[in-house]
Amino acid sequence: MSEHGTTLEIPGWKHVYSGKVRELYVPDESRLSATGVAIHDDAEYRAGAVLVVASDRISAFDQVLPTTIPDKGVILTQLSLWWFQQLDGIANHILTTDVHESVRGRAVVCKNLSMFPVENIVRGYLTGSGLKDYRATGSVCGIKLPEGLEDGDRLEQPIFTPTGKAELGEHDEPITYQEMANVVGNSVADRLRELSLKIYSSAERIARERGIIVADTKVEFGLDSYRGAITLGDEVLTPDSSRFWDLETYKPGRPQPSFDKQYVRDWLRSDASGWDGQGPVPELPEEVVAKTRERYVEAYERLTGRVFDARGPFFEVAGPPEY
Repeated sequence: MSEHGTTLEIPGWKHVYSGKVRELYVPDESRLSATGVAIHDDAEYRAGAVLVVASDRISAFDQVLPTTIPDKGVILTQLSLWWFQQLDGIANHILTTDVHESVRGRAVVCKNLSMFPVENIVRGYLTGSGLKDYRATGSVCGIKLPEGLEDGDRLEQPIFTPTGKAELGEHDEPITYQEMANVVGNSVADRLRELSLKIYSSAERIARERGIIVADTKVEFGLDSYRGAITLGDEVLTPDSSRFWDLETYKPGRPQPSFDKQYVRDWLRSDASGWDGQGPVPELPEEVVAKTRERYVEAYERLTGRVFDARGPFFEVAGPPEY
């Protein structure tokens, strides 16, 4: 759906699903070809393609907020595309960025993966829900950590802490590695953990060179039925899926200023919001919207080295030749 609640009509595509911040479309088989690419002419497309459109909606505490963040969908899409380029050797779901002009910059054509029902979270630093778990149990998702750690401390080694995928509007629940293996099987669980840790280690190094700490991140994988391969899907290493800190101002022992939607979470927790965590989430003030967009743009520009412009130029992935 659009930011105002109506489904966006895109030539060659049929809307099938609305998520928290994304819209999904499948090829309209009544047409000879979908926008930009001849879907029926390529075997990999015939195996399943989906158009993913990133909206400007923002979610927090498992709720979609009534206020949007201007250009957020473009920023997240473009940053994900940049990261996919950096993560050489990790198979991802992108087929092409050749899409209709109405969604150019915020939409991609992807492989229609069979997604595994887990969110793969890697933590390199102790903070957030991991810190809360540690203070209560001395562990994070069943992984024992040394005593005396504080908010923001860097862990000796990144840890893999999956969560189960909840229904829309419900809370994702942390699970142990064994619980995850019971759901997806031991060999798949091993591969998901291996890939997640590899992605985090590469991203942490790349981001650190650009003055940003990746404190933790969430990645999702699915099975590519055409190639039979476990494949990286969804978005990757964005301010929505990761916790980014400024390396220059980083100081353990306190909450860190971040380049993500923590600014929104903090405002919602404040007395100024008047929200007690129950019922509908309130509208965000203009100042919070502007500051949040500013942080998203800064993360994009510092990581990619590009000046952000919602009109482009955009990162491009070419599709297969038309029939």
